[in-house]
Formats: sequence, C-alpha cells, structure tokens
Amino acid sequence: MGLKPPAPAALGVLLVLALLALAHLLPPPDRSPHPLPASSPPGSRQEGAAPLSRGRAHGKRLPVPPTHLRRGQPHGRGRRRRRGVAGDIPPWLSDDDLQKMRLLAEGQVVSKTRVPAHGQVLRVGLRAVGDPERDASPASPEGDCQDGRCGLIKRPGDLYEVLAFHLDRVLGLNRSLPAVARRFTSRLLPYSYTDGSLRPIIWWEPDLRHLEDANNDQNSCALGWLQYQEMLRPHGLTPAARDAPCSSIPHGEWSRLALFDFLLQVHDRLDRYCCGFQPDPSEPCMEEMLHEKCRNPSELVLVHILVRRSAPSRLVFIDNAGRPQHPEEKLNFRLLQGIASFPAAAVATLRSGRLRNLLLESLRVDRELWESQGGGEGLGPFLRTIEKRASILLRYIQERNLTVFEEPPR
Repeated sequence: MGLKPPAPAALGVLLVLALLALAHLLPPPDRSPHPLPASSPPGSRQEGAAPLSRGRAHGKRLPVPPTHLRRGQPHGRGRRRRRGVAGDIPPWLSDDDLQKMRLLAEGQVVSKTRVPAHGQVLRVGLRAVGDPERDASPASPEGDCQDGRCGLIKRPGDLYEVLAFHLDRVLGLNRSLPAVARRFTSRLLPYSYTDGSLRPIIWWEPDLRHLEDANNDQNSCALGWLQYQEMLRPHGLTPAARDAPCSSIPHGEWSRLALFDFLLQVHDRLDRYCCGFQPDPSEPCMEEMLHEKCRNPSELVLVHILVRRSAPSRLVFIDNAGRPQHPEEKLNFRLLQGIASFPAAAVATLRSGRLRNLLLESLRVDRELWESQGGGEGLGPFLRTIEKRASILLRYIQERNLTVFEEPPR
C-alpha cells in the first residue's frame, strides 16, 4: 500500500514549524537606539538614561554649572556628581575641602587656646563625629593642631571670610583656607562664643611658616613695598630683588593675590597703610597713625605674606574678610600696582557673566551661612558688590592691555 498524502491541517503545522526554525537561524534585526518621544510613560528607557544631575533629589537641588566652567571635569552620562546636605556639590570644592569643612561645621570642641595678639580669636581642637580617638585619647591642643584637627573661631563681623573662601574656589585660585559659619554650644568656650551668634571658623594650617620674630610672626618673610615692586619688574630680577626674602614666590602668585584682594578690598596685606585711597578716621591705619608713613615708601612693609614650609613658592591667603562696604569711589587700585598679568581661568570666570550664580551655588553648601543671611536674596548686596568690582577690574585690564597666563597643570 502507498502512503496517504498528509492532511491540509498537518501541512499547516509543518509550515509554521519551518518558519520558526528559520527565524532562529537568521541574525537579529538592527536595534540601534533611537530617542524616545517626550511623552514616553514613566519607567520607560528615557527615564533610565536621564543625566545624573536630573536624578532624584534629597532636599533642595543646586543649579548645575555650565560645562565650560567645570574646569576639565568629565560630563555627560558617565559623570558622577557628589552629593551634600544641600544638593550636588560644586566641582570646585575638592574632597579635601569638604572633609575640612565637615570637621569645622560638626567637629566636637575638645580644647581651646588663645592666639597671642588676637584677643577675640580662639584656636580650638576638634574631633570628628565617629573618630575613634575622640573618646580614646585625651585632648592635646598642640597634638590635635599638628594633625590638622584645629580651627580658628573669629568674630561675628568676620563672616565675610567664609564668603571669601567660596570666591577663592569659584575663581580657581585655591589659596585660602577652608572656612564655614557655625554656632557653638561647647561648655569649654566663653559665653560670648556660645550666645547663639554665628561666627566663622577657619581651618588651622599646621604647615604655615612663621618668622621667629614675635613682632612679625604673621609673615613667612619680611618684605618691604619697594622690594616687592622691584620683584614685579617684567624684565627679570635685579640683584637686589634676587636677594629679597620672598624672591622664591613667582609673579603668578602675586597676581592671584592682587586680583583676590582687589575684589574683596583687603588692604592689610599689600597696603596696610591705606596709601591707595583716602581712609576714614575710623580706619585702623588712621587710628594707629600708619597712614602718615605713606610719605616715605621705604618704611612700608607687607604683612600676612605666608607660605607653607612644604610649598615655599605658593602663597596662602589668611584674614580675607575684606571690606564689602568699601565705597566704589575709594577702591584701592594700589593693590594692583606692578601686576602685569592675571590668571586666565579667574579672568574667564569674571567675564562669563556667571559669577553671581556660581557663588550662589557654592555658598548654598554652607547651610548655616545660607539660612542666616536669608539665602540668595540676603546675599544679594555682597554679590552685587563683587560683580561691580569684577567689572571695574576687567575694564582696568582691558584699558592697560594687560595679559593673562594659564595655570600650570596640577
């Protein structure tokens, strides 16, 4: 007997099986990614691929700085942004900055010492929360400070030191010491320090080099105004300038200092005698009769010129509160005298039109300062002052055809 031909239903089943087998043998179709429409539902692939800066927030979020001001940091989908109590941490605040700021803001006060010739300044030892040595070892003021666990508590009127620290970091100068605003409750401190007033606390740098002269211990080297101007000469150092105590400090350091001091109108370093403007009778330079020495430049000296023992060619900026209320018509241009070029990154930030927003982003990291000053609105007068001085400085650079220099790689 011959085989019967298959039924039509059986042929259909065989055809389906053959097509399925063929589909497994063929390569998969092209699945290159395409942007999903804006109306994609929650949980779609678009949400999963969103930039990290648009992820879920824990509290208020800081504005993201423009990519051209991130100072070479990676951006895009692979960028990892650090987070803090107020939102994303700006890239100009380093991990070391944040560690020191956290110690200053949260560390337990374990000791206190007076600073000679600074009646309203206390140096305090700090132990971080969770530090195993906090309870295991007794407080040692000198030992704690040598280990980098100390801070200087200053007067409430010196809060602008905290603003100056953030300006320093936003401009990429990185020469000032970390500072935060804080209210103190420790029983080790006098009542005037625990009455609820907000005070700045500045990280104590154990590596600063001080002169042995008790009357001039706020300098790393003794430098007169005429020597300083000689060192700034553009055509190389004269024999006298090469022998100056601060001759190892390059021109770029003085340029950073001059730019910083002009924006803040800090006179104490480069012009403690107020020779560059007509001071009010209440100015310390008038009360101490220093202004009269302006007639004899050979008697003028620079103060607070400090370097680290480990980095003698790099300045450290201290006492940066400046004069936010200094009137525009009395701006001290003597602070810029002899400076022929300025750091390119700082000048670019001043020209960007973003200085106010970048400062606001940075200042919001210091929650105590931000809330006590009324946020961005309360800080507005200070920011407008800095913006105005920045505009004047840029005009000064342009009118004199001064140059800029690139920062060396770090």
